[in-house]
Amino acid sequence: MKSDVLRVPGASLYYETRGAGPLLVFLPGGGGDAGTVDPLAEVLDEHFTVVSLDPRGYSRSTLDGPQVTQRVEVQSEDVFRLICHLTDEPVYVVGGSAGAIVGLDLLARYSERVRRLVAHEPPCFGVLSDAVEQLAMIDEVCAVFHAEGPAAAGARFLAGIGNAMKPSPALTDLSPRAAEMWARLAVNGPLMMEYELREFTSYIPDFEALGQVADRLVMAAGRETRGALPYRPAVEIAGRLGLEITEFPGAHNGMRTDATEFARQLVTALSGG
Repeated sequence: MKSDVLRVPGASLYYETRGAGPLLVFLPGGGGDAGTVDPLAEVLDEHFTVVSLDPRGYSRSTLDGPQVTQRVEVQSEDVFRLICHLTDEPVYVVGGSAGAIVGLDLLARYSERVRRLVAHEPPCFGVLSDAVEQLAMIDEVCAVFHAEGPAAAGARFLAGIGNAMKPSPALTDLSPRAAEMWARLAVNGPLMMEYELREFTSYIPDFEALGQVADRLVMAAGRETRGALPYRPAVEIAGRLGLEITEFPGAHNGMRTDATEFARQLVTALSGG
C-alpha cells in the first residue's frame, strides 16, 4: 500500500492506493477515512487498484483554514480532481452512507469519469415522504450534541435510524493500524455532527442527470437494515430511477461487519453481474 497527498482548492487530500487492476475509488461514510476500506481490501485488492481517501477536514486531509460546513458538491469535486490526477479513464466507485451521497453527486455531475457506482444506503432523508419528520430528528441529534456531547448525540442518532448499526469492535481486538484508525474516527465524529450531518441528510440527488446514466448505478442496501430508516432512501432513489435494490450482507455498516461476503458481492456488482 502507498499513500500520497493531493493539493485541491482549500485543502490537502490524503489518499492510499493498493492492489492491482482497474481503478476503484472507495468513498467512506460520514466521519470515516481511507482506513475504513481495510476490511474489504483482502478481496478487492485481487481485482482492483483500490484508492481510498480521507475527505477534506477529516483525519489526515487538512484544510487551509478553519473548519467549515461540509458540502456534498465540494467533496464530490475533490473526488473528481483525485480521479483526474490518477487516470484519464472512467473508474469504478463504491460509496457507503455519506460516501454514497458523494458518489451520487459525482455520477450526476461527472458521469464521464464513472464506469459504475455502487451507492450503499445514502442517508438522503430529504427524498422521503416524511422528510420533515426525519430531518427534525437530525436537528434533535445536533441539539443533543451541543447540549450533552457526542456520546449522547450518537445514541440519539442510532435510536433515530432504528438501531441499524452493528456494534463497533472492542479496542482490545484491533490491530495497531485499526486502532489508529478508530482513534482518528473518534476525533472525526464530533466534526461530522457539527459540520456535515444536516447538510448531507437533506441532500436531494439530481434525478434528471442520474436518469440519463442509471445503467451505471447500483443502489444497494443491507439485508439486515430492511425496515429501518437507512434502507428507505435507497428504495426511494431506486424507484424514481426505475432501478431495483441490490441487497448486500449485514446492516448499515455491513462493509465492516460482513466484510468478506460484502466484498465478494461488490466484485459481482461492479462487473455488471
